[in-house]
Amino acid sequence: MKNTNLQDYSHKRFNILTGEWVLVSPHRAKRPWQGQNEEISKEKRPTYDSTCYLCATNTRINGEVNPDYKDVFIFTNDFAALQNNSPSFQVNDGLFKAQSETGICKVICFSPDHSKSLADMQVDEITKVVHAWKKEYISLGENDFINYVQIFENKGAVMGCSNPHPHGQIWSQSTLPNEVDKKDKQQANYFKEKKSSLLGDYLQQELEANERIIFENDDFVVLIPFWAIWPFEVMIAPKKQQRNIAELSDSESRNFAEAISVITKAYDKLFNTSFPYSSGIHQAPTNGKKNNHWHWHMSFYPPLLRSATVKKFMVGYEMFGSPQRDITAEIAAQRIKELV
Repeated sequence: MKNTNLQDYSHKRFNILTGEWVLVSPHRAKRPWQGQNEEISKEKRPTYDSTCYLCATNTRINGEVNPDYKDVFIFTNDFAALQNNSPSFQVNDGLFKAQSETGICKVICFSPDHSKSLADMQVDEITKVVHAWKKEYISLGENDFINYVQIFENKGAVMGCSNPHPHGQIWSQSTLPNEVDKKDKQQANYFKEKKSSLLGDYLQQELEANERIIFENDDFVVLIPFWAIWPFEVMIAPKKQQRNIAELSDSESRNFAEAISVITKAYDKLFNTSFPYSSGIHQAPTNGKKNNHWHWHMSFYPPLLRSATVKKFMVGYEMFGSPQRDITAEIAAQRIKELV
């Protein structure tokens, strides 16, 4: 039964995966809804753009020519944030601390069709992307100096995406990023105490409550996390505990692709626009340890708040205090579920 206090009064919600709190102010969402509902842009992108650095057969900025690829194409990022040939060094000068960081960064083109996003692709096409993610996670993780592989996508110019061609990125590095380190510790502590998966136990409680579930199939759950920060933040998680996407069977890979298809299509319907977001997969490090405490998951962080033109920004209190949201996770789930 839904707790009405959570829908009427200001409160904090605890993020079990990071150990941090988010302030929720549901009473603020009861103000009159005045946001615009934008129509989908009439502008149609071509299936091929001769000026696009990611389209098949085109020349990239570094002079390399893309192959005439037919589905997924992966290459080493021409402007990689991490270098694999950085010298090993440390700085320990009082309170000035630094250390070298090495890695490999890649770009993954989801489709040769310049006009598509994941929301426009068929499940079978997205399944090929999932298989490519799995292959890269394994191959990159086999490098001795790579201890974590971060798969992510920035969709839309508002998210800093400089090229509209459907693509994502894969950054692999020698140490754990901040957000992953938090989740690693939270899951490890829970597993040590309970001998079970933190996220697995959470999913069971969510399925029983059925207040924030958007979609589920045999293997996956799509939901708004209880502690969601972004207005329409979504998580996709496997029902059974898996440490990483390399453990996905072929049928599970397709069901994962179906879950991605369902939420991205629903997003586009929400404000009748191509919905921007940052998405990413958090999974076990590739550090040679068992990492039995890990339960991998994919998150979508979209910035849209009230319409295609009203966006959520982390400012003021959120920059100096903690994240805050007005639309409760339950209301957000209800709105998206109606579009699935």
